[in-house]
Amino acid sequence: MASFPLSVNEKLIARPRTVGELLAPTSPFDKKCGRENWTVAFAPDGSYFAWSQGHRIVKLVPWSQCLNNFLLHGTKNVANSIGTRLPRQNSDSGQKNKPCEHIIDCGDIVWSLAFGSSVPEKQSRCVNIEWHRFKFGQDQLLLATGLNNGRIKIWDVYTGKLLLNLMDHTEVVRDLTFAPDGSLILVSASRDKTLRVWDLKDDGNMMKVLRGHQNWVYGCAFSPDSSILCSVGASKAVFLWDMDKYSMIRKLEGHHNDVVACEFSPDGALLATASYDTRVYVWDPHIGVILMEFGHLFPPPTPIFAGGANDRWVRSVSFSHDGLHIASLADDKMVRFWRIDEEYPVQVAPLNNGLCCTFSTDGSVLAAGQDGSVYFWATPRQVSSLQHLCRMAIRRVMPTSQVKNLPIPSKVVEFLCYQI
Repeated sequence: MASFPLSVNEKLIARPRTVGELLAPTSPFDKKCGRENWTVAFAPDGSYFAWSQGHRIVKLVPWSQCLNNFLLHGTKNVANSIGTRLPRQNSDSGQKNKPCEHIIDCGDIVWSLAFGSSVPEKQSRCVNIEWHRFKFGQDQLLLATGLNNGRIKIWDVYTGKLLLNLMDHTEVVRDLTFAPDGSLILVSASRDKTLRVWDLKDDGNMMKVLRGHQNWVYGCAFSPDSSILCSVGASKAVFLWDMDKYSMIRKLEGHHNDVVACEFSPDGALLATASYDTRVYVWDPHIGVILMEFGHLFPPPTPIFAGGANDRWVRSVSFSHDGLHIASLADDKMVRFWRIDEEYPVQVAPLNNGLCCTFSTDGSVLAAGQDGSVYFWATPRQVSSLQHLCRMAIRRVMPTSQVKNLPIPSKVVEFLCYQI
């Protein structure tokens, strides 16, 4: 990675420690167009890391093995030099459950991917269907890939086998997200202006089409309890959906340009959205109020010029495991780590042409994708306040709406709510 000067506000900010790099192999004849790494993801159990290398290829690597290689061989690693070969399909169960590196050719440019793991006792939402092609057991781990031609391909992570080919979208599948409850409910966001809900326990049956976006849908994310879906898109759109009734809850107003990424905090109390208006907003999604604004251009552009500073467009946003930090990636060649209660970033790292970022399952590492390669940084380690720990803890047993209605003094309710 090249080194880039920091802005005046960021000269004294610490730089995070580099953990490692996965560099995609290239040849002199490779086209730069089509090599973009639009998406990176960690498996829910932390066993695998996946990213799109460009040119139709998705790479799956065992995450623990990846970290060990960084420690043994330094930070740089050529993507095709790590791991073992794909096991044969008739290998025994012991080999199947042993993490192995896979290279998957998806047949078209990959725009999105997501891991989904099943919980056997979590039933499909379909009725009167007693037979399915696939038996989803406790060890089932799937990878969904969204393609340029509108198709979604579902892969068995352990074997690399193609399980399903979903074909209802008519345009690019820009984002994918699995319900965190292990139900194998998958939601896809597409340039065809729709969101589609799929039940993979029902052989990939499409259950519902969510309509409301008037333009491209860029991203979607489930709340931790799987009850709410956020979707973002062109024309400043941020929608919240009730996933029990498949109805719109509200539209969040505040951004001044296309909104391209979103993610809930681990406790479900906050929602972060990233936009081409050079800002990341942190919302209370339950009342639709902006609690915090993280600007990537100083001074921030006025609404009429919000789309003009395209060298500061924010491309991606991710919430850390501790609920205290947010990472953002912008076109100004910077990755920033923010605390939800501070105005300026706590750490900044250079990254040229970055497109996507996400935290590891345990929150210790941030992965960011760029032109087929991936870069990793150690995330900030800061002691959470007693207030933050209390806010996180109480939402393990009740949602924000119930917290606000507790029969306790109003000052205590304020203490337990995010009045940032």
